[in-house]
Amino acid sequence: MKKLNLTVATDDYDHFRDFRLGLVKAEGIETTWLCMDIHEVFSRFAANREWDVSELSFAKFVAQATEPDPDIIGIPVFASRMFRMSSFYINRKSGIKTAADLRGKKVGLPEWAQTAAVYTRGWLAHEVGVPLTEIDWYQAGTEQPGRTEKVELNLPKGLRLTRVTDKALSGMLAAGELDCIMTARPPSCFAKKHPDVARLMPDFQTEEMRQFEHTKVYPIMHIIALKRSILKEHPWVARNLFNAFEESKNNSLERLTDMSVSRYPVPWLADTVEKLQNKYGKDLYPYGIEENRPTLETFLQYAYEQGIARRHAKPEDLFPPGIMVSVKV
Repeated sequence: MKKLNLTVATDDYDHFRDFRLGLVKAEGIETTWLCMDIHEVFSRFAANREWDVSELSFAKFVAQATEPDPDIIGIPVFASRMFRMSSFYINRKSGIKTAADLRGKKVGLPEWAQTAAVYTRGWLAHEVGVPLTEIDWYQAGTEQPGRTEKVELNLPKGLRLTRVTDKALSGMLAAGELDCIMTARPPSCFAKKHPDVARLMPDFQTEEMRQFEHTKVYPIMHIIALKRSILKEHPWVARNLFNAFEESKNNSLERLTDMSVSRYPVPWLADTVEKLQNKYGKDLYPYGIEENRPTLETFLQYAYEQGIARRHAKPEDLFPPGIMVSVKV
């Protein structure tokens, strides 16, 4: 049987490494792997579908996968997962002490359909009780002017979103033109220790762990997307890709817990991983649907409420039917 050749584009992740380098194989598939800057991967696949399998922002994926006749479908493999209580940056002069103080404030973000912001806005609305219509929202690049949305939006009625084309969020926050910004990466004004800029939650990890224990939501940032045309012609592709990604990830977790050598230049890493596994379970980075149902359902609700998803989808709507069928013997 001749193998199917697929092009795959992702950022560089240790949990993809063995699959990318060919140490793990997807049955019946040969891959040409493109390892590029993640923003380029997102932009080119979202706009032009330049390869067969792609890492994609979860929000952008949901926006496109919930269209009436979508041309992509997901594989329940999650390239990036991160808690995001660290992503609130405030101007100290704005008088913001808690998240509830964001009511009536000017808040900036790089894109409305940025996955990190979907989670933090949903948390604000559902957990803190601040309606998104009671914040003045501003969209601009974090460090450079001119960043635009990559997908179409259907913003909720009454929501105020101003697009700024000639300034960047970091400078606006430092100047006091914005009270707060929500960004996945620390803005330069914070990294350079501007005296008026601080994190809203300096002890963000404590809040993130509390939220996880309360909700079981481990935020998914990026997902693996597949062209539906390939799945239609080769229905076995999705599960075979999933199996290879899963094996590669498991190998990565084994490397993290190897106490015989220092595989990564970080002290006590294996000990830290072991403590987390003792508390949360052996698989700290689960793929699949059922293991991630609270996260998937929460995000799909937020994405629909915030005008990103075209419909309120269920987790099963995002993936090929039966992809997680049990193969235990």
